[in-house]
Amino acid sequence: MCRLMKLNPSMELEYKNYMKEWLCSGEVIVPMSSRSDNKNFSDYLRLQKEWETEEGCPENFVPGTTWFYVNEQGRILGAVNLRHRLNDYLFSVGGHIGYGVRPSERRKGYASKILSLALEKAKGLGLHKVLITCDKDNCGSARTIQKNHGILENEVQDENSITQRYWINLDNSF
Repeated sequence: MCRLMKLNPSMELEYKNYMKEWLCSGEVIVPMSSRSDNKNFSDYLRLQKEWETEEGCPENFVPGTTWFYVNEQGRILGAVNLRHRLNDYLFSVGGHIGYGVRPSERRKGYASKILSLALEKAKGLGLHKVLITCDKDNCGSARTIQKNHGILENEVQDENSITQRYWINLDNSF
């Protein structure tokens, strides 16, 4: 049974393998909060905990919690970050939830399950409605959001891309 869990010290080697795969893929690592940015593992774990609070999150960021989607063998399959509230930037193009699946584990239904579990966590935080966004050309992510009851509100264009903004009403989703 796969589950969402926070990283702990015993997961260091698996986390490094997860990050190595992302880096070798040449893709942008999502969610951004799952990147250690070359910090040592214990510092990264400490920062993850700090970023969950108003006092501990970096300036211009909002508190958020990151979980990793892990299978029975301890392999990290993906990650999700739940922002506890929105600022102007997140309201426009970032949303409450960012998620990603390890490149070798895609097209297995994990993204949909990760998002479903994150929605349960959001409801547990007292959120009634969440915003989730994706690039217009990311059809897989759009399908994942729609499968989890996402309703497209609009599209926002910046200089390089179009972001689709979906809302999910948590009071009616479960």
